[in-house]
Amino acid sequence: KTDPRSLNSRVFIGNLNTLVVKKSDVEAIFAKYGKIVGCSVHKGFAFVQYVNERNARAAVAGEDGRMIAGQVL
Repeated sequence: KTDPRSLNSRVFIGNLNTLVVKKSDVEAIFAKYGKIVGCSVHKGFAFVQYVNERNARAAVAGEDGRMIAGQVL
């Protein structure tokens, strides 16, 4: 979506080891910050779409710099 309101509630997850980490893993890690309405995993990165911007900001604050599968997000 290109709706500006939805862009603010989207989180980019970079430096993701997608050989090991799957979509279900990303959803499990980020679900604790709020309801996820979309998740897409690509080679080396992912996007998580939340219901609102507050959830997205909490996820960024909570997961930035976390190590997952040997790589720092």
